[in-house]
This record gives sequence, structure tokens and C-alpha cells, in this order.
Amino acid sequence: MVSTSDLFVSLNAAHGMFSDVLGTVMDLPCCKSNSASGMAVCDECKLKFLELKAKRSFRFIVFKINEKVQQVVVDRLGQPGESYEDFTACLPADECRYAVFDFDFVTDENCQKSKIFFISWAPDTSRVRSKMLYASSKDRFKRELDGIQVELQATDPSEMSMDIVKARAL
Repeated sequence: MVSTSDLFVSLNAAHGMFSDVLGTVMDLPCCKSNSASGMAVCDECKLKFLELKAKRSFRFIVFKINEKVQQVVVDRLGQPGESYEDFTACLPADECRYAVFDFDFVTDENCQKSKIFFISWAPDTSRVRSKMLYASSKDRFKRELDGIQVELQATDPSEMSMDIVKARAL
């Protein structure tokens, strides 16, 4: 018969080995686990977001979930000269996406300002499974992008019109 203390020592040793293996997997350079949904966030997503935020290297970034590798990855980078219309045109009509958009505007006091929008795009025509996957991964992914100022959820283009974006920015 195995004593309680022997069992505890064995379980503790097994836990230590499992933690070491799990820690090694979680420290892979490209991926950080998303505990809420199991999604990983590729480091490129965070690096490109930092470039948008600090250097204004991009006007927008569109992200997608690559289901084969279970990662959020960069789908498209919008150059600084591209417009909001260019951004909305690149969102697929039948697939979900996350996006960030660096919105420049002038306040009522005639001050030039900029706000970074996080947009969760889930069109009505997208697959239900895809909508659920994006919804369950959104909050964790958004936390990876430090500096989001406004969040917007849209299921069709009218829910993210320029008028709505301007109103949310002010």
C-alpha cells in the first residue's frame, strides 16, 4: 500500500515535470497562449501594433485567426497614406476579422488628435463557428495590444460608418 506522503511526493514531482514542459512550450518565440480560448498570438501582431502606435508606420492592421495553427496572425497592413475607405474595403464580406485603425480627427476646439480603434468585424454572413471563435478570443487578444482607446463591434458596414467612428472618437 502507498502512503499518503509517498503519493504526494510522486504527484508533486509529476507536476514539476509537466510545468517544465508546459513552460518550454509557452516560451516559444512566436506564440503566447490565450488562456481564454487556447488561441496563441503571434509576436508579429504585437510588433506591428507597436509600430502603428509609436512610429505611425501603418494606418491600420487587419488580423485573422489561422485555425490550422491556432494563432492570431497579421492579415494585412495598411500604409500611412491609405484611407478609412481603403480599410473598410479590405474587410471580407463573409469572414470575421480583428483590426486596429489609427484615426486622425480634429476636435470642436480645432485640435488635431488621433485615437486607436479596435474593431471586431463579424459579418452576419460568416460561419457561426468562426463568430464564436473570434468572440471567445477577442478580450484576451485585445489585452495583448496595449494602447487601444476605442472599441467598436460591427456586423455590417453601416455599424462602422465614418459618422459612427467620428462620434466615438469625440
